[in-house]
Amino acid sequence: MDVEALLAFGAALLSLRLAGALLRRRRLAWAGGLLAYAAAAGAMAWGAAHGWDEASFRVYYLGGALLTAPLLGAGSLLLWGRRWAAPVALLYVGLALGVMLAAPVRGGFDDELPAAQDHLGWAPRVVAIAANSVGTLAVVIVAVATFRRRPVPNALILAGVSVAAVGSALAGTGVAATAAFVAVAAVLLYLGVAGVPPLRARFGRARTSS
Repeated sequence: MDVEALLAFGAALLSLRLAGALLRRRRLAWAGGLLAYAAAAGAMAWGAAHGWDEASFRVYYLGGALLTAPLLGAGSLLLWGRRWAAPVALLYVGLALGVMLAAPVRGGFDDELPAAQDHLGWAPRVVAIAANSVGTLAVVIVAVATFRRRPVPNALILAGVSVAAVGSALAGTGVAATAAFVAVAAVLLYLGVAGVPPLRARFGRARTSS
């Protein structure tokens, strides 16, 4: 296994471990986002070690392009007390799965990180762009709106989202660089979310003081 595969595998294990820690904290949507990140990194490890194929590309695009940012956005909205975000996120996950399973994948694969425009039509790419934009916007809005109450966790979350966005923009630089961005973003996001007090605890203090 070469260095690129090892780095991607390490990023996948790290994201998976942090997702499990968030699951224990009942941050379900955030955990789902990191699980999607882990799946994308795992697909990169497979592609780097054994060569890319249609199955690994579908997992990579589903996790990295279609699911991560929207689930992180839903997690932020849920931390903000917007419970309607949970059913919306579930519906979107079903849509994303359907889109990725149904979308035709064209062209052959080589050893390079696949570019979506080389293998997918416009529909799944439009869904990914729209979902990523909405998810990222939700994270930013919630972080900015609640920044004065929790400046350090929100700064870490914003940094994590920024690193993830830069990693996506620089995906063409290769698996090793993309995996490094995944690992750094996962750690920053985990530290930010883990530092946010549970809504129940805040509401409980509010009732006690009122």
